[in-house]
Amino acid sequence: MLLQRLKEYGARLELPSAGYGKLQVRYLINLDRQGGFLSLVDLATGTRGREARGVERQAPQLRRAGDKIIARLLVDNGEYVLGIGREKSPAEKVAMRHQAFVNEVRTCAVALAEPAVLAVLHFLEALPGSLPPLPAEFDPEQNVSFAVEGNWPIALASVQAYWAGRSTGNAGADAPAPKGGRTMTCLVCGNRRPAVERLPVPIKGIPGGQTTGMPLISANEDAYESYGLKASQIAPICHECAEITHKAANALIEGYGRTAVKIGQLLYIAWTREDVGFSWSSFITDPQPEEVHTLLQAPLRGDKRALAVDPTPFYAAALTASGARVVVRDWIDSTVGTVCEHLGRYFTLQRMVGADGAEGRPLGIWPLAMATVREQKDLSPLLPVALLRTALAGTPLPWWILYQAIRRNRAEQRLTYARAALIKMVLLSTAKSGSLEGDLVTLQADSPNRAYQCGRLFATLESIQRNAMPGIKATLVDRYFGAASTAPATVLGPLVRNAQAHLSKLRKVRTGAYVALSQRLEEIMAQLADHFPPVLVLEEQGRFALGYYHQRAHDRAAARARVQTAGGTADAAVEIEE
Repeated sequence: MLLQRLKEYGARLELPSAGYGKLQVRYLINLDRQGGFLSLVDLATGTRGREARGVERQAPQLRRAGDKIIARLLVDNGEYVLGIGREKSPAEKVAMRHQAFVNEVRTCAVALAEPAVLAVLHFLEALPGSLPPLPAEFDPEQNVSFAVEGNWPIALASVQAYWAGRSTGNAGADAPAPKGGRTMTCLVCGNRRPAVERLPVPIKGIPGGQTTGMPLISANEDAYESYGLKASQIAPICHECAEITHKAANALIEGYGRTAVKIGQLLYIAWTREDVGFSWSSFITDPQPEEVHTLLQAPLRGDKRALAVDPTPFYAAALTASGARVVVRDWIDSTVGTVCEHLGRYFTLQRMVGADGAEGRPLGIWPLAMATVREQKDLSPLLPVALLRTALAGTPLPWWILYQAIRRNRAEQRLTYARAALIKMVLLSTAKSGSLEGDLVTLQADSPNRAYQCGRLFATLESIQRNAMPGIKATLVDRYFGAASTAPATVLGPLVRNAQAHLSKLRKVRTGAYVALSQRLEEIMAQLADHFPPVLVLEEQGRFALGYYHQRAHDRAAARARVQTAGGTADAAVEIEE
């Protein structure tokens, strides 16, 4: 399905001619119409990176496996074009490569009788005794091409048509095609055609993959080569379909920020069957509050797209690198209207009060994913895939993500805004009944959930300690968060008893804080009926974390409001933290 959709997308694009692709050309040899040498121009525009490799042109493309000698037409490295050996290249190999290049040009010249190609052939046949003057820094690793009377032969329509036939096996008797594969049914077009053994165009730009590009279909072990099929023939595809689909994939990747986004080692490409002006990438990478608000309010305005009735097909694929191959981690086949509906639910699920008690900001995939790990190298590619599938396809988040977030809470002994939002998303996306998207956004003081109330109690005990002992470096949260969130009965009872001493101190020095915290403590204990759960299962640990987070956010918001009302007196409210 992915390949068929890529071929459809490729039909909309102005793709290079068959057998052509982007190539960096460093040196250009200018010739006259008779093949006489005029000059050699260094096309490099810089001294570092890709700029030092010259200019990018659409040129004949091929894949050389290992040390196999195959020449491009009219453009190749200095060893093939001029017979100037690269470092560590044996002299006999250099001669064979140069001869292969000359033979390729000669075959084309005979087939086309194109004057520009004949001029290049005359220049090459005279080379052994008339090597043109080269710059001292000439690098035979770089590509060399030709211009005849100012025009590049590789840009001629006749040459492009010739190479298209040559590379696809349809060049005719005058230009025999390379050895083809067995005739099979192409999985993309459904026609009986020769199946390519190796895909002609590599997919480039996959994070962690080879810079030269990788195939989407390949096999190199006996275990995968069933029925005598090798390399890409295990999933037969004809040359035309292979080229169009891979060029279309590269075009999507090159549209980074519009048709492709990178999240860690995952690359997501997405497109619509027709261009309807739908921008999805910003919601995934850097959602802006105004854009998210517009998306969520669209159903109230009767927006066709938001009402999930826009039938324009929408496709997305998650790609990663594995060795020398491209791995498809996920595939989504949906519609624009449905995706908009799911994006709205995605942002509703994560809607959460900020740590300071103000409206929380919408989060993209990356901060949510990174909330579960300490470093990027620890991030599983499955986690961004799951988040993206929830955002675009509306699937529930798996429970193992909640485990990852809870484990990170225990490791850090704290709870961040992104992690709290992720915990809420898992809990509500997996809810089996009721519309719970509006729940757990802010403090729910009357919640019947005992785990949630335990989290509130733990936050209140922390506030009592902080207010009684200003400047304390290691609070009870730093020491007991993990234990309190898994086995409340073993931790909360002693902490409540210890809090009485802190409250006695507050009663003498900060009466307002004492009253506020004492009342809250009594209210929460009444909800718990002075009985703490002995053990909390995974879901309850998530509720505990949200109860703690909501209470802390509520405290900070109330503290700011009271400080402003009281003119900043220290006795007006509990401590305000960043």
